[in-house]
Amino acid sequence: MNAAPLSGLYAPSLALVTDLYQLTMAYGYWQQGLQDREAVFHLYFRKAPFQGGYAVAAGLALAVDWVENLQFSDDDLAYLGSLRGSKGGVMFPAEFLRYLRELKFTCDIDAMPEGTVVFGNEPIMRVRGPLLQAQLLETALLTLINFQTLVATKAARIREAAGPTDQILEFGLRRAQGFDGGLGASRAAYLGGGDATSNVLAGQRYGIPVRGTHAHSWVMAFENEVQAFSAYAQAFPDDSVFLVDTYDTLEGVRQAIHVARDMRARGHELAGIRLDSGDLAYLSREARAVLDEAGFPETRIVASNDLEENLITSLKQQGARIDTWGVGTQLVTAYNQAALGGVYKLAALRKADDSGWDFTIKLSEQVAKTSIPGILQVRRYLGEHGKPRADMLYNTAEDLPNHLILIDPADSTRRLPIRPETQYRELLEPVFRRGRRVLDLPTLAESRALAQREVQALDPGVRRFLNPHTFPVGLEMGLYEYRTSLILEKRPVRPA
Repeated sequence: MNAAPLSGLYAPSLALVTDLYQLTMAYGYWQQGLQDREAVFHLYFRKAPFQGGYAVAAGLALAVDWVENLQFSDDDLAYLGSLRGSKGGVMFPAEFLRYLRELKFTCDIDAMPEGTVVFGNEPIMRVRGPLLQAQLLETALLTLINFQTLVATKAARIREAAGPTDQILEFGLRRAQGFDGGLGASRAAYLGGGDATSNVLAGQRYGIPVRGTHAHSWVMAFENEVQAFSAYAQAFPDDSVFLVDTYDTLEGVRQAIHVARDMRARGHELAGIRLDSGDLAYLSREARAVLDEAGFPETRIVASNDLEENLITSLKQQGARIDTWGVGTQLVTAYNQAALGGVYKLAALRKADDSGWDFTIKLSEQVAKTSIPGILQVRRYLGEHGKPRADMLYNTAEDLPNHLILIDPADSTRRLPIRPETQYRELLEPVFRRGRRVLDLPTLAESRALAQREVQALDPGVRRFLNPHTFPVGLEMGLYEYRTSLILEKRPVRPA
């Protein structure tokens, strides 16, 4: 047993961040001589989270870091060598472990840039390369992309509710799913549209602005609120935000103003007050009136207390005078949707004689769970002012016809012809070629800016929270027809 269960967790090697069945399949491929057969996998989700109309792709930078450092260490191999099957025999023989020791990553990876708006069934990432290698990537890629995309999408929705000028502060570390969950959530929340975080480690690691106020315990540690606020102002004369609801909220606002006048006399201004309980709409309106009457119209009103996009929307509709939103639990836990549900499916396998591809499909009784075969690319067609009009999935291994028609895979009667002159862009971009990174990753701030541009370019009907409009995503007609024929070929026909 590791005596350092936390500090020893993130060892130099993270190759074992995987499920056991990835390694058992890898051993099986190796044993059968299939380890180098070329394969193509797609990583995608089937349905946008939060009953919304879109998602914001995130996590690529973390995935790139993991892939670039993928190597089995001596400790990794020693552990794998210690595993036993149900009859007591070794699970992985020494010859296979030697193979893993010498394994070098040589796959191609294409992916949507972080911050790209993405819809159901569209590959966020495409992996092409030796079957064994591509299989080993599955679990780590999913855990990184799924969580980051989920939280970034939640943050984008909160930004939509708050509007373009209000500040959004992520305050969720204490309610996150452990240290790693908190750190990852802080990154994704900033990418999706947050302005700052209370998570100091996220500030250090990712360059996210850090913000904070004080707790009720600070006020309770002093004889009264005036003493507490004065002491805090002495420590932070230009960055004080007073938490005013420890005892009586509106009286707390008046005490904050008393201290703010002393601060102003010394050449400083009160940055803000924070409301953390009660009727936030009513209290914020009253607080704003009191602050304005006292000559402090620039003092911001910060609100917290289990905020999320629907509550923020409601508070704004009620005339709340809040201009900074501290969002914690609901953001970092992606409250009301536990996971994105992204999947990683085999879509193509090189023929044994190397004469071409066998395109593969996973069938299901549920139409939504039937996969899409081919080596897929996502083409986004653009309308007026470059706004997204429709997305087309097509098989890059086949030539495209001159006249393109998009078919809704869930309803073949819904078809959209595409004019040849329609502008478009391809969403999957090269990231790795034969194991070597070929993409210079943007900064987190650049990805955040892209996310905001992408979301705002969507039609408001797609962005709305309740019953959003479905953005057109279709299969190129040839791909649709091939998929249909493959379904009919693979599905057994049973007599009635």
